[in-house]
Amino acid sequence: MQHPELIKQFKEKAQAVQAIVTEIDTLDEAIRYAIELTRQQGAITIAAPGLGEEERLLLEKEGEAAGLALIEPPLRPQANNIHTALTIVDGGVADTGSLVLTSSSEDVRIATMLAESHVAVITAGSIVPDTEALEEQLDATLKSDEPSYTAFITGASRTADIERVLAIGVHGPQELHILIWGGMPS
Repeated sequence: MQHPELIKQFKEKAQAVQAIVTEIDTLDEAIRYAIELTRQQGAITIAAPGLGEEERLLLEKEGEAAGLALIEPPLRPQANNIHTALTIVDGGVADTGSLVLTSSSEDVRIATMLAESHVAVITAGSIVPDTEALEEQLDATLKSDEPSYTAFITGASRTADIERVLAIGVHGPQELHILIWGGMPS
């Protein structure tokens, strides 16, 4: 499958599980997106573990100007205060619309599991057709001596085990916003 076709399929599958998918050209756009989303939702906190220093400073500066607070690691003592998590994920799976995130950081796991809204940035070139295409990457992760976890994130958190009624956000974020960085077809 061609790269634009993979991106299109990924977008369609992610939207089918209520993810909000948007194209961006720069990481600065992702920062502004997360700030605006947080403001629109009437919240005041953002956590962005794993962001580079330059981007973290921009988020802190622009967030402060918008009346928001950047929650700094360690996140465990502040876990109940995280509204928006901004993360950069490792890849995506086109046939399911799933994100793939491998990390050894407890802060990344806390942010992606406990935030009310998760804004995930994925590079267009990291989208693969299916999970089989991840075999080498997952094998290397499993064989590594460094402790880590790998999460497959498909849409917002949902469960139907409470009296068979669909509940959103019970075990994780209520909203998933996926920002595809570069190369999305129009």
